[in-house]
Order: sequence, then C-alpha cells, then structure tokens
Amino acid sequence: MKISHTIPVKRFYVIYFNGFSLNQEEILFDEYLKNASDTTVVGFSFGAQKAFEYVYQTKDRVDKLILLSPAFFQTQQSSFIRAQLHYFETGREAYIQQFLLNVSYPSTFKLSKYLYASTKEELSDLLNYVWERDKITAILKKGTNIEVFLGSKDKIIEYSKAKSFFTQTTTYTIKGAGHLLKGQE
Repeated sequence: MKISHTIPVKRFYVIYFNGFSLNQEEILFDEYLKNASDTTVVGFSFGAQKAFEYVYQTKDRVDKLILLSPAFFQTQQSSFIRAQLHYFETGREAYIQQFLLNVSYPSTFKLSKYLYASTKEELSDLLNYVWERDKITAILKKGTNIEVFLGSKDKIIEYSKAKSFFTQTTTYTIKGAGHLLKGQE
C-alpha cells in the first residue's frame, strides 16, 4: 500500500496518520492520544490503514498501535467500490461534502476546517485495501498491542463486520458514536 498525502505527524509524541480528505484532524482525538508514548502509532479511518502498514513494515519499536474507526470495506461488493469511485469522479466536491457529513454523523460537528483535497487514487486505495489477519498476528508477535476503537452508529463502515474482523485485537465500542467517535451533541 502506498502512503499517500499524509506524512505522519507527531502529536503528544505519537506518530499519527490522517483520515481520507482530512488534514490535522488529530486534535479531535486528543482523548485517545493523551496517554500514548513516543512508541505509539495512531491512525484514523484511511489513516488507520496507513498506520497499520507502517507498523507492519517498520523495524522501529512500536508498543501500541491505535486504530480509530479503521476504514474497512473488504466485505463490500465490487459494484459498491465502482459506484463510489464513479460518484467521486463525476462530482468530487459534492462527494467529499457528503462523505464529511457521514463521517461526523450522528454529531453535527463541522469538519470543513480539516478538509484536504483527496484524489481518486487515494479513494481507490482506501476502498480496495484488504486487512489481513496474518499481518495482525505478525504485529502482535513483534510485541505491539493493537487497540481498535469503533462507533456503533458508524455510517462509513459496517460496524458489526469490522468488529467481527478485529477479534485478535483489543477492541472498544463507543456506543451511540459514529465514525468520528462522537455521539449526538
């Protein structure tokens, strides 16, 4: 997997990977980062895929990998992926605006100040990424603890399918929260 626009950033001494069409949104997850150390890697959504691959490939010590609402589309049919790419291509701005509304649901939090102009290639990478249990096992064998945080009302991914997949990890459900891990305000 190619690591796209995001050069990982340091926040609270952690390495953080941004979500799709987002930049500098890591401040929204301070509560998940405040007890992290300099051997922690964190990613949100699309960034969770990138963080996962980074930890899998690195030779550096990583004690904890935190996956915040990991983008999980491998159970979707290919027609879903083709449709998403088509909608993006034919109306990129409208697609991203609707996407950001779905990310923040059920809250009314506005993500516009964190907006990044993503590409069709990045969306394709996001939608076609396949999480592999063997890679989870390899990361765990390195001594890295993996924590996954999922919102029970996520409109981006299918919560129940993601929860069923990440059984090898420590997985937390945030009840009433969406993809942004926030509930109604």
